[in-house]
Amino acid sequence: MVTVSLCMIVKNEEDVLARCLESAAGLVDEIVIVDTGSTDRTWEIAERFTDQVYCFDWTDDFAAARNYAFSLAEKEYCMWLDADDVIMEPDRAAFQRMKETLDPSACVVMAKYNTGFDENGNVTFSYFRERLIKNHAGMRWDGAVHEAVTPVGKVVYSDFAVTHRKLRPSDPDRNLRIYEKQLEHGAELEPRQQFYYGRELYYHQRYEDAVRVFERFLNDGRGWTENNIDACCHCAYCYERMEQPEKAVQSLLRSFVYDRPRAEVCCELGRWFFQQEDMPLAAYWYSLALTCVRDDTRGGFVSPDCYGYLPCIQLCVCYSRLGDLERAAHMNELAASFKPDAAAVLHNRAFFQGLTAEK
Repeated sequence: MVTVSLCMIVKNEEDVLARCLESAAGLVDEIVIVDTGSTDRTWEIAERFTDQVYCFDWTDDFAAARNYAFSLAEKEYCMWLDADDVIMEPDRAAFQRMKETLDPSACVVMAKYNTGFDENGNVTFSYFRERLIKNHAGMRWDGAVHEAVTPVGKVVYSDFAVTHRKLRPSDPDRNLRIYEKQLEHGAELEPRQQFYYGRELYYHQRYEDAVRVFERFLNDGRGWTENNIDACCHCAYCYERMEQPEKAVQSLLRSFVYDRPRAEVCCELGRWFFQQEDMPLAAYWYSLALTCVRDDTRGGFVSPDCYGYLPCIQLCVCYSRLGDLERAAHMNELAASFKPDAAAVLHNRAFFQGLTAEK
């Protein structure tokens, strides 16, 4: 069985750190915690779980902090978690199975990162991240923000997931501030960082600036396929808010240049035509979404609802507007197969049952 060092960087995480470490307790063979300047009880809490707690002067560079944490690890693999991450009980069992069966020749273990949830706790947004990195294999974190490791050697996809559960918002301006500080000092953002810089501009409602960054990123031609597709979607979001609907649609369609359609893009096109009250075209795109094959191992951001529930419930509405109530009721039941207790499903079912009773 392989051995794992959990390596974390933390700052002022007294409200979540114990929860995180308790969820990892018994799974890892070593815990290394690097504090980047806490002023609360974070250090005290960390010492309840490990005697390997270190200080690191924060330099607005997440990769530098993570590389330092990994440099202190002594086990075969280094694993990272953020303080507001947890390993849920079913995933603890899957993690243990992974440790017991992992081929020691594996250099990187990818695991799903669940970051978005509906009101019932169901995952609505996830993607694979490099979660375990073989120690002393020459791989390093890169990127002051949204840091990542470029995998080398054998990559394995595991069936355990890490769940991101925030209790409070983080500093919303931190990432943008770091990017713009880099640019002020003459830094040239590499493609992945340029992509995430565009997203930060979008989050800050600087839509024109975001479009310029995304267009430059796409035109440069060096981006990863999944980031290219996501950049097209974010260009569309920006153009929509800039009240340039035709450019929004063109941006969504541009994503097809990079790979076959994603259900997320088809649902966005369906939404656009639905808003224009063009039900036949909206139904076309929602139907196409249902034909898209979900493949989480591509590494891109995944919205599971777009591969089932969302297009079904929207097709129910489209067909109802088109007067095809039988087909609408059928799509509602298909939506129920994905989310049986969804409020929209129950509302629609009552509506269709009422129509039947009237007959």
